[in-house]
This record gives sequence, structure tokens and C-alpha cells, in this order.
Amino acid sequence: MNSQLVEALKLKMQPVAIILTDDKPEDGLHFKEGSRRGCVASLLVAASRKGRQAYFDRKSFGCPGGGTGLGFGDCYGEFPIDSLLSTGNKEVADQMGNSGSSFMLEGERFYKDREKAGKWVDSLPLTDVPTKYVVFKPWEQLTEQDEAELIVFFVNADQLSALVVMSDFNRGTNMSVTAPFGAACQSILFGFSEAKKENPASVIGFFDISKRSIVDRETLTFTVPYNMFREMEAGVQDSFLKMHVWQKLQERQ
Repeated sequence: MNSQLVEALKLKMQPVAIILTDDKPEDGLHFKEGSRRGCVASLLVAASRKGRQAYFDRKSFGCPGGGTGLGFGDCYGEFPIDSLLSTGNKEVADQMGNSGSSFMLEGERFYKDREKAGKWVDSLPLTDVPTKYVVFKPWEQLTEQDEAELIVFFVNADQLSALVVMSDFNRGTNMSVTAPFGAACQSILFGFSEAKKENPASVIGFFDISKRSIVDRETLTFTVPYNMFREMEAGVQDSFLKMHVWQKLQERQ
């Protein structure tokens, strides 16, 4: 699909559309039913880098954080996510044996204690998508007929700067971007929440330290509700993206 915005950014990794549908792709990456070890963020990266579609449903979403991030409700259940994100839980680590016990034993230390991690869990904008599948579709395969919910960009600092500016180009509110912490895939969840609002914000993400290694060190994600993407697209022709200052910035390595 053609886009002046995408063209102007000179992206190394192509954007990925998040599509809600009751029809799964004929050929797409997906996890085995019941798997709890798959990483949604890894398939998001694969969709961008390798041009492979991926799809998920309520029986094949990988880890609990992934299911939650995809909008399949609260998939944590009895899983002690507050312990994992903070100082760990020896009892649970012993029960897990060799299946990730070291992470649970010491915790990831993203929050000071279980109470703070629990507050983060309570803050999540949980949602239950109305469709059977959530599909990741690479930009090069996207058509005008596709009804995307979100567009996820993988960007460096210059490209991120451009998208931040374009988010507010037609508004002038200085309130058009948010950057919440979550699992690497959970900007999708925050994006779903923003998409429901009259004036949605774009979501900067991929702050999950445990998954930063699957992207280049300068890369973050920028997730945009599709209606907001169209708003940004409409402003490109009259924006700085057509000016010398942006063109000059593109020349540096």
C-alpha cells in the first residue's frame, strides 16, 4: 500500500498492520495450540523483517503476557507476574524446575517489589477483542481493502522524532503521544485502548529489557491507531517531511 509517510521515513524494517478478523491467513506463522512459551514480540519482528504474516487466537498466543498484549483478556490468571517483574518467588521457581526457574527465582527487577508490580498489572487497559484472530500483516502485503486496527513502526531516534511531531501536526495539543511500560508486545494492548478514544495517542514502546536483544539497540516501536495514521498521512505534504531540514537529516548514517 502506498504511503507518503512510510516513504519519507526511509525505514529499515517495514511497518506491520495489526488486523482483527475471524479469518486466519492461509499461510502464516503461529504457535501450537496450548503453547505457553512462544514470544509474540518475536513474531512481530519476523513480520517486519521477513515479511511473514503471523496470527493468534485464544488457544495459541504463547506466554500469558502475549495473550494479554494481544487483547485476549487477562491471560495471567494464576501466574505470579508480580513476582516475576519484581523480586522473584523461590517457591514458584522450585515448582518450575528448569523451565525458566532462574528468572522467577531472582525476578526481573523491573519494579521495586511485588506491590509496585501489582499496581502495574492493575493499570493495564485489559480488553477482549471481538474477533477470533489477531493477525500481523507486513506493510508490503497490506491492501486498501484490509481493515487494520493499528500500524506498528520499528524506528530509530530520527524516525521516532518525525512520528512524534507528525502525531501532533494536525492537533497542536502536545498530548498526542504516550510511552507506557509493558512487555515488548503490549504496545498493541495500549494501542487498542487508544484506538477507542476520540483523540487517540500514538504509543512508543519496546521498552521490555528482557526482549530488547531481538531488535537493534537503536530500535523502538511506534504504534498508531489506524484512523490516527490516516490523519498523519494527510498532513505529510504540508509538513517538515517535505522540507530541506528533514532531507538533510536523512543523509547522515
